[in-house]
Amino acid sequence: MWATRLGIAAAVGFVAGPLLAHVGVLPALGGFGLFVLGGLLGIIAAVLGIVHLARGGGAGAGLAVGAVLTITFLIVAAGGRKVPRINDITTDTTNPPQFVAAGSIPANQGRDMNYPGQSFAEQQRAGYPDLAPLQAAAPPDEEFKHVEAAARQMPTWEITRSDSAAHTLEGVDTTKLFHFQDDFVIEVRPQGSGSIVQMRSKSRDGKGDIGANAARIKAFFAKLT
Repeated sequence: MWATRLGIAAAVGFVAGPLLAHVGVLPALGGFGLFVLGGLLGIIAAVLGIVHLARGGGAGAGLAVGAVLTITFLIVAAGGRKVPRINDITTDTTNPPQFVAAGSIPANQGRDMNYPGQSFAEQQRAGYPDLAPLQAAAPPDEEFKHVEAAARQMPTWEITRSDSAAHTLEGVDTTKLFHFQDDFVIEVRPQGSGSIVQMRSKSRDGKGDIGANAARIKAFFAKLT
């Protein structure tokens, strides 16, 4: 009976968390927390179901629901274990792009928008050894036009600043499921006869990002090329 009850509660939390965050009833972090709680309850329900089965009670609904939720939850959690627990990623850890417009957004009031420093840089190099800036043959003026055009085609991005003189673009990306909002900044810098595109992406919530910021940079560079 307890396995069944916990299985039902787990299923409710597992589904309701993302749904309520998606429609705006819960903040993103609250919805994610409910999702995690559902996953943990699913594990407990699966364990109780296994104990019940071992005692000859048969396989109940709690075991079935708990097993499905446990497998799904562990798959999601496994993805986060492969990446460093940091939430500020940049292609230039020595001279990272700086946020300007992001600091004036109400949701960022009181937040330190500076790059965290050497500790994050070391973890990033270990976790994302392939993350690098994008080399471009075009000079900065021309390449910035390409960057802006590509950024405006990203379906979940909102551009908050576009400075053609500084060759800098800022914006906010809203994730599709939980509606987490992350800030990003892109700078096109001169390099020889061409230019180099540097990007930084920073989460507003949580200490880790499950790889979302690095994935965002890689996705945009793929779009740009």
